[in-house]
Amino acid sequence: MSNMNGWGLTARLISKHFGALGDKISEAIANFDPETATEADRDRLAAALRDTAQKLAAARASFDKEHNDVVRLRELIANDEKASATLADRLAAGKISEATVSLFCDELEANKARLPLEIQEEADAREYMDELQKIVDAFSRQLADFDAAAKKALQSLAAAKAQKDLQQLRMDRQEQLSSLSSMASHSSALNALTRRAQTVSNEAAGLRIVADIAQKPLDQAAEIDAIRKSVAQADTSGESTLERLKRLSSQTATAA
Repeated sequence: MSNMNGWGLTARLISKHFGALGDKISEAIANFDPETATEADRDRLAAALRDTAQKLAAARASFDKEHNDVVRLRELIANDEKASATLADRLAAGKISEATVSLFCDELEANKARLPLEIQEEADAREYMDELQKIVDAFSRQLADFDAAAKKALQSLAAAKAQKDLQQLRMDRQEQLSSLSSMASHSSALNALTRRAQTVSNEAAGLRIVADIAQKPLDQAAEIDAIRKSVAQADTSGESTLERLKRLSSQTATAA
């Protein structure tokens, strides 16, 4: 695996404990590309992270046990080595049997012989735990990278959608303005109304002309009638009897 050192040893260690898990984990990490991964890919990686984290927890417990075994064995050997001088004195003084001292020596030698094995087991457990920790860290980085890429993609999508909505609003506004402008200058309905108004105005003007022509004789007749009435109603209050007689005579002659 390119981004983890010592994978060969780790794969052997994991394979020893969990069969083919090492190959599956290495393949999962190596093939995961946050930029092109799908949500299903993330779910699979998250599941692998959970499984590996559980194994890491078990590996830590195993290491703690191996480490404690080494610590206790070293303390036991150190204490037995200190007790050796005392036992030698007691054996020389005949205060302890040779068989007991021999059994003590066998156990001390066995413990010293077992110590390198315990130390190696502790080292293997530590290495296995450390490598699992690296795998967990790698999974965590991959998931974090995926989530960051997904967040960025969602932000880009939201920004693009906002731009699309904005441009759509601009286009809608332009269409509305164009429609209003077209209606004001090219609307057939408005043009028809304008032509109808002009036609009605022309008809009214024509009727007025006709009415004026018909009204003229009537106005002239009324004017003549008014003249006649004014003449007929001439003032005679200041005339003398002789003037009145002449007037009446004149009217009678005119009448004849």
